[in-house]
Amino acid sequence: MCTHQPTCPTADRPDREAARVVAAHPEQGWSRLCNGTIVFDDTGELLPGGEVVPPRRPVLALIPTQPQSVEVAVAA
Repeated sequence: MCTHQPTCPTADRPDREAARVVAAHPEQGWSRLCNGTIVFDDTGELLPGGEVVPPRRPVLALIPTQPQSVEVAVAA
């Protein structure tokens, strides 16, 4: 049970990642939160009941790899 003030969100709430870190292992890529959730650097999670939350990677915008050519008509 959380003793922090204000109380950390429980693992079944959507804002569960706002709970405080109680054990950090950055060299291994994970941390354990006060509510029992294990969060990974790739944004995945392991909930206390064993449920896996897959990583939520950001979607990158499509960026052209080559400059776009622009044709300009010149009046003669």
